[in-house]
Amino acid sequence: MNSDASHERELTERISLTLPDGQLNREAVGFARWPLVDTSGIGRGLRAVGRNKRWEYWSVITPTHIAALTVSSIDYAGVHEVWLFDRATGEEVGKAATVIPPRHVELPASLGGGIVSGRAKDLAIDITPLPNDATRLRALIPGGVIDVVVQRPPAHDCLAVVVPWSDTRFQYTVKDVALPASGSLIIDGVEHVLPEGESWAVLDHGRGRWPYDITWNWGAGSGRSHGHTIGLQVGGKWTAGTGVTENGVVIDGRLHKISTELRWEYSTDDFLAPWRVSGGGLDAELVPFHDKRSRMNFGVLAGNTDQCFGTWSGTFDTGLDVIEFSGLVGFAEHVHNRW
Repeated sequence: MNSDASHERELTERISLTLPDGQLNREAVGFARWPLVDTSGIGRGLRAVGRNKRWEYWSVITPTHIAALTVSSIDYAGVHEVWLFDRATGEEVGKAATVIPPRHVELPASLGGGIVSGRAKDLAIDITPLPNDATRLRALIPGGVIDVVVQRPPAHDCLAVVVPWSDTRFQYTVKDVALPASGSLIIDGVEHVLPEGESWAVLDHGRGRWPYDITWNWGAGSGRSHGHTIGLQVGGKWTAGTGVTENGVVIDGRLHKISTELRWEYSTDDFLAPWRVSGGGLDAELVPFHDKRSRMNFGVLAGNTDQCFGTWSGTFDTGLDVIEFSGLVGFAEHVHNRW
């Protein structure tokens, strides 16, 4: 039985991430099922200079393709990316840009507060809130176009978490999984319409002040399995010791929070070998089919990412029932940044 009844504080009312002096508001530490945290005070205070990190990442997975886009500002640079992948052929079309200092980037103070946009040479991204809790994702690079609408179902929980390293280093993240997507992708002039009911989007929204050197794991998966719509959201390493995790399973729109730090088992010598994530009632395995490797080194600014896309299977004990799942397409990643 899952004995992982959450010991974390659940936020149920809107609250500011920061105090008037820009330091962490300790009353905001915890998790929420909705994006309740106001992050407009991120830039306050001299000790914040260079440490502020803001981003929007969306991944869209269909039976035939994967698309992803990132708009970010890490204070002294804008880092953006658009990527499309054909699951059958392995063909990739992508464009990444690091803009120092950041220019032509718009990120609203809080989630849903306006249009997100990023521009660089041969790259354009717009993320636009729409009525009825929908979001339009548009991106253009040479050889690739993304035009997708993501619809958040009514009463669909996300996992929003405030993670405290200290009063001056902290992160607010919103992870939103198993969101239905529709629209189209164009790769080398060929349009691919997203099959409705089989295409899923995942959001990673971040606003915070990070340590310079950090390693993390993140994994997500979405789909229909054994009569349920299931969204898997797991993380590791970066939250250790903070008393807060970014772990949970969304079953038919309802978040089941996992407060346990999960066990991650994978090989850094062979990222395409199976990954296992367990603890807090969850026992899950990802069998990868593609490693999206990213390497960046500008001296002071550097990052290594292995994001392995594959298929999740396993079980989750809700405390009342054991839910089996299989065929959830998603990813798990190992990231080390100096930023």
